[in-house]
This record gives sequence, structure tokens and C-alpha cells, in this order.
Amino acid sequence: MICVTVGTHEQQFDRLVEYMDNWAASHDEEVIIQTGYSKIEPKNCKWQRFYLQHEMDQFIQDARIVVTHGGPCCYIEVLKLGKVPIVVPRRHMYGEHVDDHQFEIGKKLKEQRNNIILIEDINKLGYALEHYDEIIKDMNHTTPDLLNVEFCKEFTKIVDQLFE
Repeated sequence: MICVTVGTHEQQFDRLVEYMDNWAASHDEEVIIQTGYSKIEPKNCKWQRFYLQHEMDQFIQDARIVVTHGGPCCYIEVLKLGKVPIVVPRRHMYGEHVDDHQFEIGKKLKEQRNNIILIEDINKLGYALEHYDEIIKDMNHTTPDLLNVEFCKEFTKIVDQLFE
């Protein structure tokens, strides 16, 4: 099963919802999508605008692959479970967020930790889904205590660099 979450941000993320619905139409794997404020209503996936937290936690736990928006809190939860998330950042140019901070933070974390699959071009998402196991075999599978002081210091540095 593939779990997709767009988070709770009030802007749409139609680009990801539509892509995953189209992907599901031609693949034999269950896809569950939390669509949030997106206008697209998937036809080939189980979906709901918002699931209860315990439902999302269970979907993420049970999923073979988790595809998430670029909000660090969301993909850090996936990392804590020992899974490598596929991260599709919301982009300003598509009206999905107020700026490109999700992309910028994701790019820095990918470079520094190599423990997320960052999708810069949504047309490459299908490849990442279909070759997921091959892609993650050479990635950093260690899951440090992400709530410790060291992580907070490193994260602060990344954010500070974005505002320089």
C-alpha cells in the first residue's frame, strides 16, 4: 500500500493528488490519499480530505511507501518509523504555498542526510515509486533520535542558511 499525505495547509496540492490518482489507475497497488484542501477528488484511490490522526498514523505504519508533502514535521514522522519517505514539496509557482521553503529545506536535508527521496520534478515520481526498493538500498537508513539537541541545532543551521 502507498500512503499519500498533503498535510493540512489551506492551499491546494492538486498536482500531487492528480498525479497519484493517475498513477494508481495503471498500477496494481492500493493508494490511500489524504487530499486536504485539494479540489481533485480521486477516482482510483481510497481518499478523504482529512483522516483522524490515529488513522493517518496507522496508514503510515502499514504503508510500503509513504509519499508526503514537503513539511518537515510530516516526513520526520515517517523517518522515525525507519522508512524513507518520498517527499514532494509544495511549490509557490503552482499556488501550493506562499513560497518555496518546503523545496529549499528538503533539498538541504537530502544533501546533508541522504534519507529522503526528494522529487523536484513530479514527472519523476512514477520512477521513484516503481524503483523505490532499488533507490533506497544505498541511502542512509540510520534513524537518529530526531528530537535531540543535535538535530535541532542542525535544523536551525539549515533554516538560518535559507534566510541569508
